[in-house]
Amino acid sequence: MIPYKDDNPSSTVPFVTFVIMALNIAVFLLEILSPRDSQDIVYAYGAIPHNIITFSSDQPLPAVMTVFTSMFMHGGIMHLGGNMLYFWIFGNNIEDQLGHLRFIFFYLFCGVVAAYSHALSSPGSLVPMIGASGAISGVLGAYLILFPSARVHTVVFFGFFIQVIRIPALIVIGFWAIIQLVSGLVSQGVLHQGGTAWFAHVGGFVAGLLTIKLWLPRRNSRWS
Repeated sequence: MIPYKDDNPSSTVPFVTFVIMALNIAVFLLEILSPRDSQDIVYAYGAIPHNIITFSSDQPLPAVMTVFTSMFMHGGIMHLGGNMLYFWIFGNNIEDQLGHLRFIFFYLFCGVVAAYSHALSSPGSLVPMIGASGAISGVLGAYLILFPSARVHTVVFFGFFIQVIRIPALIVIGFWAIIQLVSGLVSQGVLHQGGTAWFAHVGGFVAGLLTIKLWLPRRNSRWS
């Protein structure tokens, strides 16, 4: 299933969502256009699990700061495109509910929880984690709580046939969350040197799921 839009208009202009997307794209362009080796950049600014837990690092930035820089880096155009697609679909409604400033802090909070969730699942790993997936997973968790019945336009593949159907967010995001959890559990026995940081997705998602109502301003107290 590939979602591409929802039937859930927002009442405000989601300019923070636009800015975050623009920053991700700009950083990716800097990555690919930099004269430095891409691996050097990833190791310098990616979040290395061992380092962010022990707070010791040979990186040019303090280890804790890489938790934030890693959120705006991506490993390829598909990685970036997939993240920005999900953020575009679901981010504007969460920004609309939280307000612009609260949304910034909520997004970063979910990203931090995601990074440490991955680090705790692989505490000895020296492989950098990069990507906005963890923070965006928090946005998905929040959306699931606030708009479970919102319809999401989704491309579904039935063998050689392609169908576009409107599916409740509960099913689209719930299916996505199950995949992340199962993949994370499987990866613990298979992957030891890298791969997708599944537990970053799980951690960010749970953070958004459990805390979104605490972030809502009083004007949205109807959700509590």
